Amino acid sequence: MVSAFTNIFKIPELRRRIMFTLAMIVVMRIGSAIATPGVNAEVLRQWFVGATRTHSSGGVATLFNLFTGGALGNCAIFSLGIMPYISASIMLQLLTAVIPRLGKLAREEGGRQKIMLYARYITIGLCVIQGYFLALSLENPASSPFLQGIVETMRQLDMELVPHPGLGFRLLTITTMTAGTLFLMWLGDQITDRGIGNGTSLIITVGILAQLPAGLLQAWKTFVPTVIGTTASINPLVLVLMCAFLVFVIAAVIAVTQAQRKISIQYAKRVMGRKVYGGQTQYMPLKVNYAGVMPIIFAQAILIFPSTILKMAFPQNRTASDLADMLASGWLHYTLYGCMIFFFSYFWVATQFQPVQIADDLKKCGGFIPGVRPGRPTADFLDFAMTRLTFAGAVFLTAIAILPQVLYQGMNLPYTAAQFFGGTGLLIIVGVVLETMRQVETHLLQRHYDGFLRKGRRRGTEYCVRGRADKASSPLVWVYVAVAILVIAGTTILVAYHR
Repeated sequence: MVSAFTNIFKIPELRRRIMFTLAMIVVMRIGSAIATPGVNAEVLRQWFVGATRTHSSGGVATLFNLFTGGALGNCAIFSLGIMPYISASIMLQLLTAVIPRLGKLAREEGGRQKIMLYARYITIGLCVIQGYFLALSLENPASSPFLQGIVETMRQLDMELVPHPGLGFRLLTITTMTAGTLFLMWLGDQITDRGIGNGTSLIITVGILAQLPAGLLQAWKTFVPTVIGTTASINPLVLVLMCAFLVFVIAAVIAVTQAQRKISIQYAKRVMGRKVYGGQTQYMPLKVNYAGVMPIIFAQAILIFPSTILKMAFPQNRTASDLADMLASGWLHYTLYGCMIFFFSYFWVATQFQPVQIADDLKKCGGFIPGVRPGRPTADFLDFAMTRLTFAGAVFLTAIAILPQVLYQGMNLPYTAAQFFGGTGLLIIVGVVLETMRQVETHLLQRHYDGFLRKGRRRGTEYCVRGRADKASSPLVWVYVAVAILVIAGTTILVAYHR
């Protein structure tokens, strides 16, 4: 592991890519601290401190603040984050699967670039719409369902959230927010082309990780007595067990993210002259969590609307308010949340996994699954196998998605800290970190250097037998080490801070 980090700096190209990526991340974090003109960011910041602690007054806002890396809490120019672009890309990806014309365009030469251009146009439209409604919420915080309780914060601080509301403020907010999102898109493209990893995914991951210190600090203030005579709200032993449980959850997420079923594919032998082609056996990997984080994102997006609409349409109705609260955090919320995750898991697989096309391609190439006839039987076999895998993946996603809310409500864990025990954030972090490690690994192995997971060939040494790496090179072991170092470092910083 140490040699792999050392080898990174021995490769000039890889070193330049990593340094460029770090520089772009610094630029992104600076932009997340620059406040939008015309907004008193201190009021919003103080309100978010209480909202993230209780989660009862700003559930939607705290969720978006998590994915923007705290930019929304500062009302920064990056308040919308990269999510409008993600939404546009997902929208077009689904439309490509259900609209034949778009599907044909995606398979044509240069068609993918056109679809990406369409996604950027849609992103601009989404930014304008979201920026406008954000400006309205900032101008009228008392009537906004996303900023409940901020009026009390304004009264305590004796400050106005927007000192000079009006058309000028709305236009300025829309322009600033749209420009911020477009700049983040450009940063993501630059990281993808000139850095390491997927730029868009890294932007989201860095934003989520930026909230980790705040989550640790909230957990410290909640569980550790800071005033003489007070008692902690949780037993220290339970806190240690929760840290161990966090490591277990991360390991489980990594295992399921990497889990796959290998379908054996054999190719018929073809004799052309004196050469024999084909005859080898390959494998088709079917991932257990094929849908990734998409079902959770879809379920969260849909569940937000009913409670928001009820609060906006019937602000004084007690029954509507109770129903909105049940949809936001009650047993009805958990039931609908789990059902929607199951539904969207199968929906995503149905739109993205094409067993008929795969079976036809195998038949044209002379490939077949042992014991299964080519053509329609192969498609049915793949569909049945993916259906069973999707069920296991949906169960896992449901458990991971509900776990943070159970810890928050059942064990009084602060909302921001609870999000790192599961949910969308943890799945995104694990997926992006693994993908980035694979890219770094590829650069190292191409130049015959030892990587994180496997060994390359250097002068005076031999190739390692594939699949026979020693136990110390297991990625899971190093995940445990990294998490332990992170927890120890965070605890040390918090202790020093409170001294």
